[in-house]
Amino acid sequence: MRRREFVTLLGSIAATWPLTARAQQPVIGFLHLTSPETNRENLANFRLGLGDTGYIENKNVTIEYRWAQGRNDQLPTLAAELVQQQVSVIAVLESTNGALAAKAATQTIPIVFMQGADPVAIGLVDSLNRPGGNLTGIGLLAAETAGKCFDLLLEVVPKATSIAYLHNPTNPAFAESETRELQTAARAHGVGLLIFNASRPSEIDTAFADLVQQRADALQVSSDGFLLTHPDQIVALAARNAVPAIYAWPQYPAVGGLMSYGTNIRDAWRQAGIYAGRILKGERPADLPVQQATKIELVINLKTAKTLGLTVPLSLLGRADKVIE
Repeated sequence: MRRREFVTLLGSIAATWPLTARAQQPVIGFLHLTSPETNRENLANFRLGLGDTGYIENKNVTIEYRWAQGRNDQLPTLAAELVQQQVSVIAVLESTNGALAAKAATQTIPIVFMQGADPVAIGLVDSLNRPGGNLTGIGLLAAETAGKCFDLLLEVVPKATSIAYLHNPTNPAFAESETRELQTAARAHGVGLLIFNASRPSEIDTAFADLVQQRADALQVSSDGFLLTHPDQIVALAARNAVPAIYAWPQYPAVGGLMSYGTNIRDAWRQAGIYAGRILKGERPADLPVQQATKIELVINLKTAKTLGLTVPLSLLGRADKVIE
């Protein structure tokens, strides 16, 4: 072989080596409703979970990210893209619609979900202990805790006779589950429940105008992922209209919301990473029980309560995991 031919061949091998090495790594297809900007801390916890099983991104595992930017209608397309790329496992987190879209897209690629509706009731798995099929994951108990959120809100505004509920109708499987919980709680307290829809930022403004016009005494905001992408807008509207509100995620009181009650999301993201890693090591989703979130946190923003002229009962403050003053 002449020297020029040898150099050319060597260069060709060197050029293809990184692609070959990358192709030999397992690939996680990561699907989320919102954006990387709102999930930096959560992603760090997901990577910690992967690390617990021996996987480090860009070292011995590749992650292909797909972000829907708050649009539920994009989730089926993004899930199909990951299936077409033949990823090793799909992790679809904080989205009931995303989990359903991924299940519809493949019956063979393992899927790790994290979402708020009852996974058995909506058809993701056969049972919690024996999921069957190609899905397993973490249940956030978001729908199940909605009724408790309602109870807590009434402890702060005990004279309320009507409570507004803001949810996203483009997330029907979860919205229906959460709505049932709230309707049960409202009946138990003899309080009216006013339902308002929002699936775009402009509709959030409209919903607030309507709930003020209908003189709702307080507001419960759904734990839906789209609404979570607009915490500043929602909290600002609640403050501007002096509406006491409870939320499912601590991101809201962190930016001035009154209070939140919901799953400790950090642990759930880490557990999702652990499950993804275990599947990469050869375990089957059908053999991994669906984990139910066990840590529920109550956060109260006392500064906001004072601004609204509300007195938070000492008994409630004593149960809070975090008080912002």
